[in-house]
Amino acid sequence: MGSKNVVLTSFVLFLTLVTLALIYSLYAVPRVQIIIIQTQDGAFKEQNDGIRYQLNEKTGKQEELKATKEEYEKKKTVQSKSQCAVVNDDHKFDCYPETSIATKEKCEARGCCWQVVQTQTKGLNGKVTGVPFCYYPKDFPGYRTGLKATTPTGFTVALSRNTTGFYPDDVMNLVMDVKYETEYRLRIRIYDPKNARYEVPLDTPKVTKAAPIQRYSVIVSNTGDAFNFAVTRKMLEPGPPVVLFNTSGAAPLIFADQFIQLSTFLPTKSLYGLGEHRGSLLHSMDWRRLTTWNRDQAPHDADTGTNLYGHHPFYLMMEDAGRSHGFFLLNSNAKETALQPDPALTWRTIGGVLDLYMFMGPSPSEVVQQYTEVIGRSFMPPYWSLGFHLCKFGYHSVNETMAVVKRMQEAKIPQDTQWNDIDYMDEFKDFTTGKSKFGDQAGMVNTLHSMGMHYVMIVDPGIGNKKSSSPYPPYDVGTKMDIWIKDSKGVPLVGRVWPGDVVFPDFTNPKAYDYWTQMTKAFHDQVQFDGMWIDMNELSNFYDGSSTGCPGNKYDNPPYVPAVLGGHLNSRTICSSAQQNFSLTYNVHDLYGFTETMATYQALKTTRAKRPFIISRSTFAGQGHYGGHWSGDNFARYEDMALSIPEMLNMNMFGISMIGADICGFHDDTTEQLCQRWQQLGAFYPFSRNHNDLGKKPQDPAVFSDAMKNSTRTALSVRYSLLPYLYTLFHKSNAMGETVARPLFFEFPEDTNTYIIDDQFLWGSALMITPVLTKDTTALNTYFPACAWYDFYTGLKITGSGSRIKVNAPMSQINLYVRGGNILPMVEPAMTTTESRKNNFRLLVALNETGQANGGLFWDDGETIGTHDSGVFNMIMFSAGKNFVSSEVMKAGYTGEKMTLDKLTVYGMLVTPKSVTVNGKGAQFQYNSPVKTLTVSIPLVDLLKPFSVKWM
Repeated sequence: MGSKNVVLTSFVLFLTLVTLALIYSLYAVPRVQIIIIQTQDGAFKEQNDGIRYQLNEKTGKQEELKATKEEYEKKKTVQSKSQCAVVNDDHKFDCYPETSIATKEKCEARGCCWQVVQTQTKGLNGKVTGVPFCYYPKDFPGYRTGLKATTPTGFTVALSRNTTGFYPDDVMNLVMDVKYETEYRLRIRIYDPKNARYEVPLDTPKVTKAAPIQRYSVIVSNTGDAFNFAVTRKMLEPGPPVVLFNTSGAAPLIFADQFIQLSTFLPTKSLYGLGEHRGSLLHSMDWRRLTTWNRDQAPHDADTGTNLYGHHPFYLMMEDAGRSHGFFLLNSNAKETALQPDPALTWRTIGGVLDLYMFMGPSPSEVVQQYTEVIGRSFMPPYWSLGFHLCKFGYHSVNETMAVVKRMQEAKIPQDTQWNDIDYMDEFKDFTTGKSKFGDQAGMVNTLHSMGMHYVMIVDPGIGNKKSSSPYPPYDVGTKMDIWIKDSKGVPLVGRVWPGDVVFPDFTNPKAYDYWTQMTKAFHDQVQFDGMWIDMNELSNFYDGSSTGCPGNKYDNPPYVPAVLGGHLNSRTICSSAQQNFSLTYNVHDLYGFTETMATYQALKTTRAKRPFIISRSTFAGQGHYGGHWSGDNFARYEDMALSIPEMLNMNMFGISMIGADICGFHDDTTEQLCQRWQQLGAFYPFSRNHNDLGKKPQDPAVFSDAMKNSTRTALSVRYSLLPYLYTLFHKSNAMGETVARPLFFEFPEDTNTYIIDDQFLWGSALMITPVLTKDTTALNTYFPACAWYDFYTGLKITGSGSRIKVNAPMSQINLYVRGGNILPMVEPAMTTTESRKNNFRLLVALNETGQANGGLFWDDGETIGTHDSGVFNMIMFSAGKNFVSSEVMKAGYTGEKMTLDKLTVYGMLVTPKSVTVNGKGAQFQYNSPVKTLTVSIPLVDLLKPFSVKWM
């Protein structure tokens, strides 16, 4: 046995060395080329006035070329043609990415190749898509690899170039710093060693020494060669390494002051993430350009690549054999990601540095866990926030607001939280209540609390600066504390939103946190709200730039502008040249919503001394650590309902577990059928809220027909019964980085059929949700991965085989399926979480093909901060075998509420039981022979003590 292991190990080592040698040879082959100098006008000339040299790139020495002028000219022409020859159009990397149309003259002035191959398409943002006419030659002058040096965390490589590019202010000398941070996490930074540049102030893990074991290798081209690098996955099983990231032969690295570019080939086309954009879950690689620059923009159409509310430069890629890896570019400047069919990807950003993280997984869930280990785990929400929320822009008064609450109560439809939009404010000014117009907001909130309900209201960042005879503390205090964003002259920048002219707090300034806390507490002293909804924080501005325009310097008009909507960086936002505490808005613009969320988290934590609940429109990587997100101002269309699923799944990949869309649509009037189907789907968003626009017909579920009310009540009652399971998923997200809502391929990564599915999704690993997403549809072709599934409502077993099965989808309910092998903790539902937390627990046991199942329950008081760290929580594990279900109490640190079990249901029980006992005593039971389900009435077992249910 020992000798066989030695032979196997030697064979694996041999294959690994051969593969690394082949990869290394891509970089190590010596090449001879003519030295050509690029001039300022973009043309090329020979070095030293016609004296021709050849450079032996292996030795780094120049040698005079012995040839006649005619021979040289002929050789140069042949070389030029060969360097532009590309066998496959998909292999061409765009050398003219500007939104303006490229021409042969402009292209060749850059030293690039020109070939018209097809008619290109001009998209929504003015960007051109399709095979580029202008592309890089193989010998485009770029950086060369310099000296390499070992460091405590990995190694560094010096990079240099001796020709300037076509964007101004090239950084001629760079450093590549490679850090082996953990066994599964690699970090690579490429930066200017002489001049400090802006870097994102995200609090990421600090590493002082290299991980002793790495599941990856980094290969860099030889000293003196053109700079390239590759990242490979080390394989645990026999076989060669897998190349995950390879810049050799791709577009050259460019690092100018306001234009940075990095291209790579990818191992497959199974690419996900890269938010925030509207579209399918699986990205198309057909010449797409995804623009990122946070903007107040209603998501109109799918797959346009338009910049929306958030900035998440992270992708997850599925490889062969079900493995996956992730990539994160920690950079907050305006950028775009270009995808092409090769498959290949190009990052372009207009500032900062290249700060790259790679995560080895290998499972999709592990990739997300490794990513959130860097950016921060998702926050632990208060339990009440998992209930149903209701809002509308246009509840003009307390009476209107409470009339809707009453309507919901009369219809017996569960609701936990009532919201108000800006209607409650005095002249739309933050931290005010319009008592004369809106009514007694404080009294309304007290009434909601007495009903066991909660209240959330909107707060925008713009603070009205209109002079008035009466004091307005939010403006007066902010001015005194000097926390406003300044224009390029150092004067508070004036924008315009709902109150009229406004100034904006600079949340990169620590003093702004104290200011925001003061304002939040002062208003909370008047109105006892429970959470905050922060909107318009992209920053949204009704002016382009400011009330006085923008100075038009290189920050407002950079030499390269990604294909942002509006054509310039200041469109619908503030001047990029504005000054903030940490840096210019040019650099920190996309951090605004994120930093406001952080300030709001501190304000609520200080003010309420309970878990903060925050929903923000604008987001950046790390947002989920402090708050949630909703997908913005969608439309009442079936397409918008369907696209809310990939949005939700993407945000979970980005570490934002508390995510949902405006149920029934924000813009336009909904129809009853659309709203009915959307309420069913929305009952299974992690964040479940119905919200619509000013002037639109009310669309709260109680305003519709009895059939609509009944189906909504059913869907929400199921949600409320499953809240213990959902809450446990949020705990796992908070503690371990797991996703709450996830795509099917997360659980079935070896089933390639699941890679494209985004009309179904999972809660955790156990519950599959299959909504109806099209009009007049009462049957679905549902995909069932290969395992046992059970109809949630009946327990009817469906044996999945990795294919689609046609199933009924009545208007009265949303189809739900429990995966065999799981135990779901549940509770008897009620109208609010306040009431349901007083009810008894239940267990739903779904046996797998071998008659086994497992599950768990996390429980605490639902609102105290840090219960997991302090140990004031309960953790109970459940397991099932062929003739039993039992529990094990792993932790019993919270005793503030009784936890009693009164019902147990087992799906997939093949044999009719003769008797059932609970802790050794006989118990009443029912067995449904046609569907093979067992229901046991439990005599109020204390869940904080181990129990055992057995049958014979």
